[in-house]
Amino acid sequence: MNSNSEIRNGLWATTLAFVIWGLFPLYWHLLKEVPSFLIIAHRIVWSAVLLVGGLGIVRGWGWLREVWATPRRFWLLGLSSLLIALNWSLYIWAVNAGHVVETSLGYFINPLLSVLLGVMVLGERLGKLQWLAVALAALGVAWLTWQSGRPPRIAIGLSITFGLYGLLRKLVVVDAVSGLGVESLFMVAPALAYVVWAESGHGGGFISGWGIGNDVLLVLAGAVSAIPLIAFAFGVRRVPLTVVGLLQYIAPTLQFLVGVLVFREAFNASQLVGFCLIWAGLVVFAVAGVRKARSARVETSAA
Repeated sequence: MNSNSEIRNGLWATTLAFVIWGLFPLYWHLLKEVPSFLIIAHRIVWSAVLLVGGLGIVRGWGWLREVWATPRRFWLLGLSSLLIALNWSLYIWAVNAGHVVETSLGYFINPLLSVLLGVMVLGERLGKLQWLAVALAALGVAWLTWQSGRPPRIAIGLSITFGLYGLLRKLVVVDAVSGLGVESLFMVAPALAYVVWAESGHGGGFISGWGIGNDVLLVLAGAVSAIPLIAFAFGVRRVPLTVVGLLQYIAPTLQFLVGVLVFREAFNASQLVGFCLIWAGLVVFAVAGVRKARSARVETSAA
């Protein structure tokens, strides 16, 4: 059982991860002069340098041999790397195209989509409150679609790619940092090739064109990407999943506030109705999670 100090440290680490993810739009917006797909490529390259290099120094190469020993696990991580690359690409493009509010909607929807994936793929069962939460979120998305005349494609794309990524990482038995290292290896070759191609006269400006400030931000993107993932991996093993489930709403809430208050994106009353339906679903979902955790504790103590 985790000690109080471990739980407290895990709580701080998990909160830090979600706060950083919530403030990500501010960081990517600083790089608005750089084409979005080049930001993605540099993010992947420098993340790989940091993660794979760090793992090599700390653990040698045993972590890679361990994953490779199970080919199915190795190739599932290859598929998960594709999903997270798509998620990162859509997210950064959306932020720099002025759709921060819609990106926050995607990450509000994601927990409920993950629940549905658990039902459809893993055979998990939902209680009445959980089904009500999913129905409210679906109603909110339907309302936003009807009001705007189109579905919130960015939000749906983000929630689907990240939801499927989470499902795959649940199916692959590997520690978080090693898994991320393998994913980085899958992504780094095409990302590096794209950077080299761009720097060969096809829109690249690293060192020679974007300025030292942007160059530093691109290099630091590796650390900015890795730190919250490592903090999350540290924290999620030390605090109850019900607590993690509640903390995860920090990130989309901060993204939403950044979009409305900092970037002054349009947000009208009809959008508020749709968001409120989704928020209501999240509240119901959180209440259901807390009730389930309490029931489990009562059953454990009774046993």
